[in-house]
Amino acid sequence: QNYLDNFWPDLKSAHELFDSILQARHERESESQENNGKEYPEHLPGEILEAGIKSGRYVQGTLNVNKHRAQLEAFVRLQGFGSKETG
Repeated sequence: QNYLDNFWPDLKSAHELFDSILQARHERESESQENNGKEYPEHLPGEILEAGIKSGRYVQGTLNVNKHRAQLEAFVRLQGFGSKETG
């Protein structure tokens, strides 16, 4: 803000962009506080997930994503299964 005010006081578009970024940052911080520091809200409460895992409706596993082709390659390694069995 100081840089823009001191060196580019007449550059309206830069000031508008800065204000927009600042507002988005504040909104993201307030959402993070509402979600107890979590970046994303939970889809289902933990109690429902635990009950679903115990009943067999849901399975628990670890998501593995290829860091080089993240949009194309990922798999879930199910807990309690051999290392070669994936879903």
